Amino acid sequence: MKTKKALFVTAFALFSLFFGAGNLILPPLLGFRSGNLWWLVAMGFCLSAVLVPICGILAHAKLQGTIYDFAKKVSPNFSWVYALLIYSISIALPSPRTAAVTHEIAIAPLFGTPPLTTSVCYFVLVFIFVLNRSKILDGIGKVLTPAIILMLLALIGSTLLGQEYVFGLSSFKNPLSEGILEGYQTFDAIGAVVVGGVIIISIDLKYPNAPYSEKKSLVRKAGLLAGFGLLLIYTGLIVTGALAHGAFEATVSRTALLNGISTQNLGSGANMILSILVSLACFTTAVGIVTGTADVAKHCFKGSQKAYVAATGIGCVLGIVMGQFDVSYIISVALPILMIIYPITIALIVLNVLPDKYTSTTVFRGVIIVTGIFSIPDFMASIGLGEGILFLQQLIPLSSFGMAWVLPAVIVFVVMNFISRPSTIKTGD
Repeated sequence: MKTKKALFVTAFALFSLFFGAGNLILPPLLGFRSGNLWWLVAMGFCLSAVLVPICGILAHAKLQGTIYDFAKKVSPNFSWVYALLIYSISIALPSPRTAAVTHEIAIAPLFGTPPLTTSVCYFVLVFIFVLNRSKILDGIGKVLTPAIILMLLALIGSTLLGQEYVFGLSSFKNPLSEGILEGYQTFDAIGAVVVGGVIIISIDLKYPNAPYSEKKSLVRKAGLLAGFGLLLIYTGLIVTGALAHGAFEATVSRTALLNGISTQNLGSGANMILSILVSLACFTTAVGIVTGTADVAKHCFKGSQKAYVAATGIGCVLGIVMGQFDVSYIISVALPILMIIYPITIALIVLNVLPDKYTSTTVFRGVIIVTGIFSIPDFMASIGLGEGILFLQQLIPLSSFGMAWVLPAVIVFVVMNFISRPSTIKTGD
């Protein structure tokens, strides 16, 4: 295995598998609304959309397993239920969303075709790519990602170099928490659990004779490199949106803002450049999600290739059906689901990254149970029942920020580790 070449190819593939629909359309509007507090929003967004996902990749590097291994310390049954939920959510929401974003930004403005046509063509290509999964690392890492990065740098660079650094006032009451919660919508913590497994299997297929230690090191270093790239790109997109505060209406949509910024800074050819960028960024993410789902199906059916093909087909058909909805609708549907599953996913990622001596089975179970329970108030608030649980929001720290689960999970983790710590007191005769 040529270490440097493998590192950059794997890092590029990881970056591209993460950087999809939400990653492109969310940061500019976040920056647009954050104004002079863009840096606080950027911190929050990068916490949930960079730090946590990269920790997920580091956990995969440590475990060298599948999504099942992430939750098996809680219980085998919980692990299967969790894996089923994650893959059901992934192929039902973020994967179709990539097709919807591609249609709204890249296809409809240029060709005026209906969403169904876009979804069908899009997921036929996804199907073909997933069935050739042995070429995923090379195809994404060597070709698609460099093209995506160059176009992103062109968009961000033209803004940062061509405008005065004048920012408006922020419309956010709590910019840090707004950034964190908007980072949920990238699905990247969930993506880390899904595509991390894809990377592990792809490396095994490409480098079957490489030592275990080299593979583990490769995934860890590639994850850190990809995370650094995501950090720079997200910050650049947020600043780009913040600098556009006076050029668009306050009610501008995510896709309209991205289109407007591109046209404003890249000129008449912006639509074509943006169309290519969106198509590539979304496509690679959809490939990663469907491949991960198919891998789990294959594992469940004892390595059956028929199960792999069938799961790929189901994922693509569901993508065609859901991909016809508007991007804003898919995002609104996703929020309540994310308020429950995202905290549990974050907790699992953190627990798997920490040293084993602090993460016994008892600690895993306690933290995950408490995280799930204290996510319920945030879930209820996200579906419009916030007034009914106002007393809970006043009692639970951070509940008003949509993060009621954080402090209870930390307290349980510390207390259970303290209780289970072996006694060092020596008893006399």
